[in-house]
Amino acid sequence: MTDLQALHDATHTMVMGVLNITEDSFSDGGLWLDPAKAAQHGRDMMAAGADIIDIGAESTRPGAKRVSEADELARITGAVKTWIPAGAVLSIDTTRASVAAAALSEGAQIINDVSGGTLDTELPHVVADHDCLYVVQHWRGWLVGSKGANPDQDTSVYEHGVLTDVHDELMRQVDGVLAAGVKPERIIIDPGLGFSKPGIEHNLPLLTGLETFRATGYPVLIGQSRKRFISAMLTGAGTAGADGPTMAQRDDVTAALSALSAEHGAWAVRVHDVAKSRAAVIAGNTWREYA
Repeated sequence: MTDLQALHDATHTMVMGVLNITEDSFSDGGLWLDPAKAAQHGRDMMAAGADIIDIGAESTRPGAKRVSEADELARITGAVKTWIPAGAVLSIDTTRASVAAAALSEGAQIINDVSGGTLDTELPHVVADHDCLYVVQHWRGWLVGSKGANPDQDTSVYEHGVLTDVHDELMRQVDGVLAAGVKPERIIIDPGLGFSKPGIEHNLPLLTGLETFRATGYPVLIGQSRKRFISAMLTGAGTAGADGPTMAQRDDVTAALSALSAEHGAWAVRVHDVAKSRAAVIAGNTWREYA
């Protein structure tokens, strides 16, 4: 059985491997939709050093269509039944209370809610009724171009600066989750890189200001992997080809940011290429020990 408090209070940055069992995730949609391929990919990530496997069955990229509740339930419960017997620590990337409840009943240990308790207001209550960790991510609604329940909107204006506004809004989301009965010692926070934050100028201040989030007392998850701002950094540096940065280039920058995040005390980094970021996190954790 996983010691949830030890997991929550981890003193070294961990690596959370992304397992997308979706048709249209922005970087690997469709690759792992087949259960056998997903199972092998999960085994590969664990062998590469993933501390946590984060399973998502619905894409949240701009323009993505919502997966039906029935499809998400079937995909997630099937994956959890595969991985819990294998000894994996599982994070479930969902915004639906029903999916969270089903996954937790099968043994999942973490719910990773990109809406931070705001899209399905029953989800925090489900978490409160189970002994699990809860990732509360900064969320301003569907991104421009999304095909969700809400109309398209420009959610990327930060009146008081991105670091101040994201911090304050995220803490209000945490207050709502606490009011639903979730224990503070079970909460992880995530500034939501790339969510309503399309540019370099929206994301790097959150990374350089990581201590602002750590000062809240909550562990901080960083999800920078392959995001648009990484491609923009590479393009701006003149290293991208005619078709844009390669996936390998994006994973290299992701790993560099993983090292920096570990150096500055992130709880975990959520990444697609586990091997590269595992090595980077080891370097960052070691650096922090000697700093």
